[in-house]
Amino acid sequence: MSVFVTKANGSRQLFAKEKVVNTCFRMGVNRKIAEEIANKIEKRLFDGISTDKIFNMILRLLRKRKPSIRHLLDLRKGLSLMNSKSEFEKFIQILLIENGYEVTPNRIIKGKCVEHEVDAIAKKNGITFFVEVKHHTKYHTSTGLDESRIARAVLEDVTEGFEFRRNDLKIDRAMIITNTKFSDHARRYGECRDILQIGWNSPLDSSLQKMIEEKKLFPLTYLKDLGNQIKRKLSANGIILMKQLIEEESEELARRIGVSNKELETLINKVETCFYNLHHS
Repeated sequence: MSVFVTKANGSRQLFAKEKVVNTCFRMGVNRKIAEEIANKIEKRLFDGISTDKIFNMILRLLRKRKPSIRHLLDLRKGLSLMNSKSEFEKFIQILLIENGYEVTPNRIIKGKCVEHEVDAIAKKNGITFFVEVKHHTKYHTSTGLDESRIARAVLEDVTEGFEFRRNDLKIDRAMIITNTKFSDHARRYGECRDILQIGWNSPLDSSLQKMIEEKKLFPLTYLKDLGNQIKRKLSANGIILMKQLIEEESEELARRIGVSNKELETLINKVETCFYNLHHS
C-alpha cells in the first residue's frame, strides 16, 4: 500500500525508501545497515507522517549503531545556522575553490547604468561567472524567481558596462548559490536564461549537498550544541569548517581565540570523531 509523507511546506509525496537509505549513507553507515534501518522505518509508517518525524526516527536508529551521530544536526539545518555574510559567503567561496574554480571575493563591478556589488567572481574552464550567494535561516524556504530575475538584470548591465569600457571584466554567466531549493519558476527561468543555479538538491551532478559531501567540507554548525560564543570566536579567526578546526594546534588556537585549552580540546575531539565517521562514509 502506498504511503504519503508530508513535507515541511505542507505538500505530500509518496514515501521513497531509497531516500532513507541515502540519508543513512550520509551519516556514515554502509548499505547493509542503511537498508536495515530503512526497513524498520518502513514498518512504522502511517499515511501523512512528516518528513521531520522520519528524520528523527532515522537518527534514533543510527545512534544505536554510531553513538557519535548524537552530536550532529541535519546538514541543511547546520547550513541554516551559519551567519549569512561572514560565514556562509566564505563557506561558498571555499567550496568553489575546492571544486576547481578560481575565486575572487566581494567585488564591485561597474555596469552601463550603475555599480553592482557581487559576492564573488568565479572562473573555470574559460568561463567567468559573477556569483550571488543567497542564504536562508529557514531551510525549507524556497529561493524564488526574484533572485534569478535580478541576476539576469545584473548580467546584462555589467556586460554592457564591459562593452562601453566602464569595467575591464568580461562576465560570461551568472551563478546563484543557495542553501535551499529553487522554486519551480526560478528553476525554469534559470534554465531558459542560462543562469547556473546551485541549490540544495540541484543540479543533480553538482548540487550544494553533493559538493559538500564529496569534498567533506562540513560546517562547524553541523555540530549539535556548538556554543554561540565559541562559534563567533572561531569564525572571527576564519575557522568555519570541521576540517579547519581539527587541523589547528589546540593550545595555540585556544590562546588566539581566548578560551581554555580544555574546552577547545573537548570540542576538537568531538569534531574529530564526527568528521572521521563522515569522512569514511
